[in-house]
Amino acid sequence: MITLPDADATRDFGARLARMLRPGDVIVLTGPLGAGKTTLTQGIGEGLDVRGRVTSPTFTISRIHPSRSGAPDLVHVDAYRLTGLLDLETIDLDASIPETITIIEWGEGLIDELGVDYLQVTLDRSDDERRLATLTPVGARWESVPWEELARP
Repeated sequence: MITLPDADATRDFGARLARMLRPGDVIVLTGPLGAGKTTLTQGIGEGLDVRGRVTSPTFTISRIHPSRSGAPDLVHVDAYRLTGLLDLETIDLDASIPETITIIEWGEGLIDELGVDYLQVTLDRSDDERRLATLTPVGARWESVPWEELARP
């Protein structure tokens, strides 16, 4: 578990995570409202040097943020209103995953239907408003990641 004292630390953690990502990586963010899912995604977007302000795509469901520096584009999905594989197919994620970094907020349970390796990041808030991040790698892609680098501020 990684303790993130505030929103800035959550964004910094996202930027560090971005340096470890490569095309085809999928990150599933879970946690209650206000836990920092979009804040973490903003940090990943900063680390990937994407264009456009990263905000929650609650009503658009999916946004693509192109990289300005040749890094993979960031696909940011809010799956809160999606109900299953059919809904996922309407946003054509399986076509974009191989060449992008895909982040799916509220994707727990849905991502398994895509059949891809992914990193689940569960965010919670403590009583004193710190965020707590728990990383759960799923699949062979994540076996060789140097996790100790990510834990260092």
